[in-house]
Amino acid sequence: MAIPVPTRQLFINGEWREPVLKNRIPIINPSTEEIIGDIPAATSEDVEIAVEAAHKAFSRNKGRDWAFTSGAVRAKYLRAIAAKITEKKAEIARLEALDCGKPLDEAAWDIDDVAGCFEYYADLAEGLDAKQNEPVSLPMETFKSYVLREPLGVVALITPWNYPMLMATWKVAPALAAGCTAILKPSEIASVTCLELAEVCREVGLPPGVLNVLTGLGSEAGAPLAAHPHVDKIAFTGSTATGSRIMASAAKMVKPVSMELGGKSPIVVFEDVDLDKAAEWTAFGCFWTNGQICSATSRLLVHESIATEFLDRLVKWCKNIKISDPFEEGCRLGPVVSGSQYEKILKFISTAKSEGATILSGGDRPKHLNKGFFIEPTIITDVNTSMQIWREEVFGPVLCVKTFSTEEEAIELANDTQYGLGAAVISNDLERCDRVSKAFRAGIVWINCSQPCFCQAPWGGIKRSGFGRELGKWGLDNYLSVKQVTRYISDEPWGWYQSPSKL
Repeated sequence: MAIPVPTRQLFINGEWREPVLKNRIPIINPSTEEIIGDIPAATSEDVEIAVEAAHKAFSRNKGRDWAFTSGAVRAKYLRAIAAKITEKKAEIARLEALDCGKPLDEAAWDIDDVAGCFEYYADLAEGLDAKQNEPVSLPMETFKSYVLREPLGVVALITPWNYPMLMATWKVAPALAAGCTAILKPSEIASVTCLELAEVCREVGLPPGVLNVLTGLGSEAGAPLAAHPHVDKIAFTGSTATGSRIMASAAKMVKPVSMELGGKSPIVVFEDVDLDKAAEWTAFGCFWTNGQICSATSRLLVHESIATEFLDRLVKWCKNIKISDPFEEGCRLGPVVSGSQYEKILKFISTAKSEGATILSGGDRPKHLNKGFFIEPTIITDVNTSMQIWREEVFGPVLCVKTFSTEEEAIELANDTQYGLGAAVISNDLERCDRVSKAFRAGIVWINCSQPCFCQAPWGGIKRSGFGRELGKWGLDNYLSVKQVTRYISDEPWGWYQSPSKL
């Protein structure tokens, strides 16, 4: 049964607005390769209108309408958004699966997380009220000092296509909780549910201009948004190459940025594991979200003493993964998001083979699917550290494998990457897990699992995986400025200069 995709315009100043140039971008269903609708294509002209709306919303009524109202007031809107998303969960999940190809069960899980994230930041918004005027201990009794936590201003939120609504929420929820006003620019490859988020905000009566949503190409909408002089901060999730360009643009105005970029994360499997448990987590860590996740543990390091048996078990697990249209019951691997991504991933696999690696399992289109951007879960062995497949992010369902003999070698191989987002270790020796966790050069570590994510815990990386942290209280801090206020409380003159009256 065909699922209708709502026809939406840009969302600016609380209203749907046609793009100035009236251009639109087709939506392609990655399961069927058919055009199923379109989205508006914003350009720099629309960016100007949206930034002005956000700027006016921030300063309206001297900020008392949003930016400097109580956190409790903002929390009411965030909870209303969460409730409305929960009410529309089934509809939004279907649109998410249709637009980006993730299994419907996974999309529904994402929408639960969206609602939970808005609820969580509603709580933190309320908590901000108690933290205002926090005293600072000083060494001089003639002064009193306190701290104010204030919103940064107008923020640009640029988000990716692998978790369209959830990644947007990771930025929108804390930005609004802090009192910022925002322009969200989702990826043009998967924007449908971000426009539905705009509709939710309209339905709950979010004040005009507090959240604006611009869909469009990165070069035509994202770039002018990042470079706009009246945008006070940029938060970006996406490729390292694009992040670098955004940083360069922001640097010209000394504009703060936070970056969640690429990854090539390791999963280290020691010899003392339950093979089936370790195999399932290894598969999940790389093939969840159709392999399209920046934190994917896509480099498997397995102890040489169990490598043959473990890989045999892992292949059996992967061959048992149901690959199908996302709406089929039990689907656990859908298509990758687009034709260009499909070709890019197959090129990675082809290059690995030409460089001397072995395609142990997968590596092609599933035989039972003759259309759609489907790729089998792929396991590549005989990999060395100079190969492209070891060094570069694939962003698809592809796992490369190396063996190790000692804990020290495993750590060295795990850290042999320009990235530093996630890392996982699987072992029954918890002391060893603790040692390895501390030795990993990464922002996120998983022990005896891979990829769990909770909105209460910090998320972000080091090295070329970016900087700054999303989620948890750290995510809120991304959108706050700390202001020091110090008062002289003595009745006595300061006395540093000689008073003219005493000359």
